[in-house]
Amino acid sequence: MNKIILIINSLSIENRQHFVLWLKNKNRRGDVKNIILFNYLLKGETNALDVKLYGKPNKNAFHALCKRLQDSLLDFIATKSFEGETSEEIEVIKLLVVSRLFLEQKEYKLGYNTLAKAEKLASFIDHYSLLNEIYHTKIQYAHCNSSLNLEEVFKASIFNMEAFQKDFKLNMAYAEIKEKMLITDSLPVLDGIVEKAFTKFNVSINASLSYKSLYQLMNLTSITAKLQRNYYRVTPFIEKAYAVVSTKETLAHKHLYYHIGILQVMAMVHFRNKNFKSSMFFVEKMEAQMKRNNKVYYRRFLGDLNTLKGLNYNYTGKHDKALEILEKDSSGALDIQLIKMMCLFQQKRYKAAYQIIKRLNHSDVWYEKKAGWLWVLKKSMLEILLVIELDELDLVLLRVKSFKIKFKERLIAIKEERVLTFIQLALAYYESPKNVNTSSFKEKVERSFDWKDNREEDIYVMSFYAWLKAKMENRELYTTTLELVSLQ
Repeated sequence: MNKIILIINSLSIENRQHFVLWLKNKNRRGDVKNIILFNYLLKGETNALDVKLYGKPNKNAFHALCKRLQDSLLDFIATKSFEGETSEEIEVIKLLVVSRLFLEQKEYKLGYNTLAKAEKLASFIDHYSLLNEIYHTKIQYAHCNSSLNLEEVFKASIFNMEAFQKDFKLNMAYAEIKEKMLITDSLPVLDGIVEKAFTKFNVSINASLSYKSLYQLMNLTSITAKLQRNYYRVTPFIEKAYAVVSTKETLAHKHLYYHIGILQVMAMVHFRNKNFKSSMFFVEKMEAQMKRNNKVYYRRFLGDLNTLKGLNYNYTGKHDKALEILEKDSSGALDIQLIKMMCLFQQKRYKAAYQIIKRLNHSDVWYEKKAGWLWVLKKSMLEILLVIELDELDLVLLRVKSFKIKFKERLIAIKEERVLTFIQLALAYYESPKNVNTSSFKEKVERSFDWKDNREEDIYVMSFYAWLKAKMENRELYTTTLELVSLQ
């Protein structure tokens, strides 16, 4: 029954309603109890359900009903997923099935004409696996078509197989890198993992890669950059991949999900590199694509869109517009909560920002599973700065101690000791606020950090340092932040 509850919880409110209608149409008898059981579970009622359903204890009938409901849920989800597939892909499958039927019935001319239509459409949408099936069928019945140039079919089949293999190898590299990323935070190890996987599977960027593969490649590179806090270094690679995407622009509507994902990656990479104008260019393209096909992917990417809008507006001086977007967001994305907290903090709205912290009532372990340990790190750093500004002595000492226990080893492992140094300097400011304006404190700060070029330094690292700089120079935090991240 727990599995059924998990499946139900994964459905949107709209899909839950659709499922009930789907069950009503499927039920042949009026006394079927699957909808009643579904409604009980939807309301969280799990005790003595067999008695409620049958008027007396009946475990066997109840378990059978649960099994049927679970099967129905899986059938419904599969049906909905199939509806979401591109119509071109479904059309190719239909044409392939029909062509084989004709060929089996010895209607060879009709079969090959239908197969030609399937091949043309599959080639148009870069569907290498279906093309493999089409060429396999062509070769299988080649003896039945005297006008067929078998050598040309062999060449086309081999060319397609090579493209399919490249896609498949990239998928294996992607899986291997993702798996190994879960067990290390070390930057040198991360670099080695990516390099070895690309070499092992002979991955390279070229026009033969499908939209899906290009998205996987760009997304993986972006994840690596996020873990290393170094988007500047991966930008040439990302740009090269996007140049290949641009050559496939006419196919974008055929691969809408991956196209939106690629635009999201481009927008985030440019934001993290502080190229806000370029980032907003991709944000606008992303939003336009989200509105296509009756907004089929709009809700899926809404949180990402609002995250990017909020960040870009906030870092270009439009903090009011940023907060307006973040406040109205209905996606429930954790990144939205963190960015909203940061924006409020930069505007000295400390109590409002701290209220967000208080509403995050899950454990850090839970949040790490959902959003990653870097999200938890930034949340913890912001919380320390908030309790400092709110002058909560006990909480300051408690949060700093907890921070060191949770993050010290991991930060040292990825050579980010400067985060620990920053926390120590923040604590030093809290203990002696007047000392922050002295030359000795400023010299200590200068000695404590290895500074990167403005273009290379991570925007979030700069944002935290802006707080310390604003204290030392007795200036407004938001103004100081905008000046630091400006590339002018």
